[in-house]
Amino acid sequence: MKLRLLVLLALIMPVIAWSAEIGIIAFQMSADTHARTANAALGEAEAQGFKVTLLNSEGSVPKHAEQLDTLIQKGVDGIILAMGKTQELDAQLEAAKQKGIPVVTVMSGASPHTAFDVNVNEAAVGAQIGMHLLGMMDYQGGLMMQRYEGHGGTRMRGRILDVILEQNTGVNLVGSHTMAKTKSWREDVRAGMEALILKNRGNFEAIWTSFDGQAFVIDDLLREQGFKRGDIILTGVDGGQEAFARIRDPESLFTATVAIPFEVMGRAAVNSIASLAGGAAPEDIVAGPFLYMDAVLVDSANVPAEGQWPW
Repeated sequence: MKLRLLVLLALIMPVIAWSAEIGIIAFQMSADTHARTANAALGEAEAQGFKVTLLNSEGSVPKHAEQLDTLIQKGVDGIILAMGKTQELDAQLEAAKQKGIPVVTVMSGASPHTAFDVNVNEAAVGAQIGMHLLGMMDYQGGLMMQRYEGHGGTRMRGRILDVILEQNTGVNLVGSHTMAKTKSWREDVRAGMEALILKNRGNFEAIWTSFDGQAFVIDDLLREQGFKRGDIILTGVDGGQEAFARIRDPESLFTATVAIPFEVMGRAAVNSIASLAGGAAPEDIVAGPFLYMDAVLVDSANVPAEGQWPW
């Protein structure tokens, strides 16, 4: 009995006596998805009694690296990267590992120097929205695509739709535009899709986009050109209050999205850091480099009320 008590105390003492600090770095807080993830992590960490340093890299890779260096030198007990650029941070991540600081990333990709990446299965997300879109088209008609190849997730979603189209030859790809990686990406999407819409008007029934922000630009463009709800099926991926509002809006053509649980992922990252800093090994939490969360297909049948989420 005494031995069992000593073992139990050894397990719980780090949790009881531990007063720890977590560093959270978001790559670009002006991006809704980055902010949702980081703010959810901040709230969860504070609720658990952690001291928290929240940093915004403002879209700058050098600043991203500098902030990570600062947290490592400070000796925090754990670090969370929201949409981090792990490939550009190899030296910093290796230094954190050597110093014994666990790093958990969110939607940042795997690294040999981090514990794991909290993410969604982008192949599954692409299949969800792709098959739903073709189903709404009754597997026939003209389709246009708005792609983005500069991000692994959006690129995967496009590749999955390519495979789906290969297997469903009743749907014809009549036009495709690839967004450039620039600060003026909205203007790029608008210009590229405006040209395709004018060229192919009457020959397409649906538009697929790689993420919701692109779909919002196209939704506004379609409405300006006189399209009404029901004329065109328009889909995206990410899911947020603006996406849900557009699905509820009878004037909007935005039809469906796959909602990625950014808040859930942010909280999961904090819980993972707490376990790792308390002595758990990464393999005690997940087998492999990814801790997957479930994404939810949202359309008019299950769109949440204002301010609510589908999880």
